[in-house]
Amino acid sequence: MAIAPSVQALKLNFTIPVAPGVTLDRFVYCYLIFGETITLIDSGVAGCGTEIFEAIRAAGRDPHEIGRIILTHAHPDHMGGAWAIQRATGCTIAAHAADRAWIEDVDRQNRERPVPGFESLISGPITIDRELEDGERITPDASGDNVTEMTVIHTPGHSPGSISLFMEDTGILFSGDAIPVQGGFPIYDDPKASVASIRRLHELEEVNILFPAWDLPAEGSDAYLKMDIGLAAIQRVHATVLASVAEGATNPAAIADRTIATLSLQGQAPGPLIARTIAGHLELQEIPNLLD
Repeated sequence: MAIAPSVQALKLNFTIPVAPGVTLDRFVYCYLIFGETITLIDSGVAGCGTEIFEAIRAAGRDPHEIGRIILTHAHPDHMGGAWAIQRATGCTIAAHAADRAWIEDVDRQNRERPVPGFESLISGPITIDRELEDGERITPDASGDNVTEMTVIHTPGHSPGSISLFMEDTGILFSGDAIPVQGGFPIYDDPKASVASIRRLHELEEVNILFPAWDLPAEGSDAYLKMDIGLAAIQRVHATVLASVAEGATNPAAIADRTIATLSLQGQAPGPLIARTIAGHLELQEIPNLLD
């Protein structure tokens, strides 16, 4: 899907093995920016390079023109395919320093943040060639006036080194996983940081189209509404966790079950990522309202 001159969104479908013979269907967006070379925002999971290369060829370009991959964060559905793509093209890798450890040592990431099927989702560790900083301006290799600058916005919470990218000229905002997905359990490590990050994105003027990595795009006022819904979801989780603690609950699994029920997420099972979210809220019990 072409979203602006020289910018293409690519929806990558994949499956997560959760038990013998059982998989979950998932998707993630990556983005191709065509200039003199090609900039890729995120890389999907292991094996997604084939689909990315096919999309590049369909656009009349050569996959070997990929000059850089920008990672919005370190998680497997965003960096999983980067090792193979870099090996095939020789491209460089750019990411925030706070996620360097998990990007360059995937075994450490698996130990510290295990997810089902981790080994099948990530093709290997990669070395960051360029550390991105908050407020930094990135100019993909230009081709006439078709490629616009992007501003790096550090949006921690989902991960310490999560970033968003904003194209002011077009109003395109790539938010990675900074904004919780409506209808799903919010996933982040630090709820307070997540709130601050979403609010910072909300303060951006003239966001014409929001491109999350794990949600459908939203245009105009719907983009800001999606941010509002994400903030409300974080506070709802927080209120439920605090209510559970006030009633004497001490078992994180029981708190997770109650939170899932309160959010009306039938069929959602507690897992390690939900446990991390709950743990983040338990650390903030002294704050009754994260939105104040």
